[in-house]
Amino acid sequence: MLSPSDTAIVFLLALLLFGPDQLPRIARQLGEAMRHVQSTTHSFMNEMERAARADEQRHLTTIDAAVTEPHDYSKTDEAADAAEESKTTDLGG
Repeated sequence: MLSPSDTAIVFLLALLLFGPDQLPRIARQLGEAMRHVQSTTHSFMNEMERAARADEQRHLTTIDAAVTEPHDYSKTDEAADAAEESKTTDLGG
């Protein structure tokens, strides 16, 4: 942040460079540019927060589904038994 003496120096330089007639117009344009930058920054931050919340919710839903849905091990055992039976049938002829 600029100190009061720094601000006075900047103001005097602007007054000398642009003159008293142009200074209000330049200050207005500078204010509009600052508002645009702030608005864009605010929109960007809101979008990033929304995306982070959506991603966190998706992860929590996935975790909840994994915890609450029991795994059916019988299907895995049946597949293993079928594969083992297939091997012995192929070997035995």
